[in-house]
Amino acid sequence: MHIWVDADACPAVIKEILIRASRRTSLPLTFIANHAIKVPADNQIQFIQVASGFDMADDEIARRVQMKDLVITADIPLANDVIDRGGICLSPRGELMDKSNIAARLTMRNFMDTMRSSGVDTGGQNAFNHRDRMQFANQLDKIIQSSF
Repeated sequence: MHIWVDADACPAVIKEILIRASRRTSLPLTFIANHAIKVPADNQIQFIQVASGFDMADDEIARRVQMKDLVITADIPLANDVIDRGGICLSPRGELMDKSNIAARLTMRNFMDTMRSSGVDTGGQNAFNHRDRMQFANQLDKIIQSSF
């Protein structure tokens, strides 16, 4: 299993959890973003910077992901692509996305996007909190344990 991170909007605390998990398990970890990200000097931890532009990091992850790889992203269309390729998706809030729920998530995302583009204020997500961090760490541990 390789862990790929859509790092453009990934919270710093989630990046730290992933770095610790990679070091603990020796799983390769790659952050992909369109801006520079500092990563520790470690053979199994990498950073790939892509050109600026809409979905450039997402496209790079989708191109590289292989079956059974884990992708950390909140991007529903990217999650859909990864799942189609046999990968596993986990949001930074610890929500597992898979074949059983991705179609509904994609439909809701598209509906909300239509609402926003028609001028409806749909609000936003709640602030990232301790519960989200714990849920992410717990789900990550389950996924990693099932891969060994």
